[in-house]
Amino acid sequence: MYLTVKKQWLILFLLPLAGGVVLAQRWGGGGGGERWYPEYETCRTAREVPSHSTGTPSWTNEPGFEKDVLTFVRIRRDRAPYGSRSAGFWWTDFPDSDLNLSYRLQQMTSLKVNPDGRVLDLTDKELFNYPFIYMVEPGRLLLKNEEVPILRKYLLNGGVLMADDFWGQVQWAGFQREIKRVLPEREFVELPMDHPLFHCVFDLKGPKNSLQIPNVGQGVRSQHDGITWEYHDGEECTEVHVRAIFDDNNHILVLATHNTDNGDGWEREGENEYFFHNFSENRAFPLAINIFFYLMTH
Repeated sequence: MYLTVKKQWLILFLLPLAGGVVLAQRWGGGGGGERWYPEYETCRTAREVPSHSTGTPSWTNEPGFEKDVLTFVRIRRDRAPYGSRSAGFWWTDFPDSDLNLSYRLQQMTSLKVNPDGRVLDLTDKELFNYPFIYMVEPGRLLLKNEEVPILRKYLLNGGVLMADDFWGQVQWAGFQREIKRVLPEREFVELPMDHPLFHCVFDLKGPKNSLQIPNVGQGVRSQHDGITWEYHDGEECTEVHVRAIFDDNNHILVLATHNTDNGDGWEREGENEYFFHNFSENRAFPLAINIFFYLMTH
């Protein structure tokens, strides 16, 4: 039963290492663009696809406890043939973002984390074994008719969807339209910066735009021009939004980080020292750890 699985995770998520923690640097040279691999259509884990960046860490958990772990689950889904010209695909930042974040959660908290990650379709029977799922670049999200009731059941039974790395009003409208098919009776709410999600482990102060993460190229350039936003569909996407849909008990069902690219902060941490210190270390990983801690305890 899905809710039983979630309770098991809550017990495992003891108390993350807070206060004065500095993420260990894994900076190196190199990098590279993202391209499609045939494995994307059939892979079950992030380990089945080559690194797009500077390689990913590996680790093992104690024998016998392989299933008592947190698993980062990426959703494989369709891309609408219409909408934003710059919206990407479900495999953006894959597999490095999934594995780097999983490692940081293993490293920086008391969680034991699946070292392989998972990739699932919404129609996969295993979906309900995992209380957290992730969609990247959902600005042209297209849910199949059979996926809509499955996702609704998943969310209303305690699961959480995080959507990340989509920019501008055109992409927001595309994502919101599809989520409205799933939860027509509910609306997104902007989380204010005094919400406990931003302060439960790392105390993330300042305006919400201080959390903005651009793609790695713009991130590196920002040390000279100060620009951390991206330009999409004729719009300067300057304002960061963190929006959520809540159930009747104030539990988050959907969490959307809009006009920011946390995935690049996880994926590209090893490609540039400036990007690592300013965006991965100080923004992307602290926010992600806060998100997981808050979701597992609320």
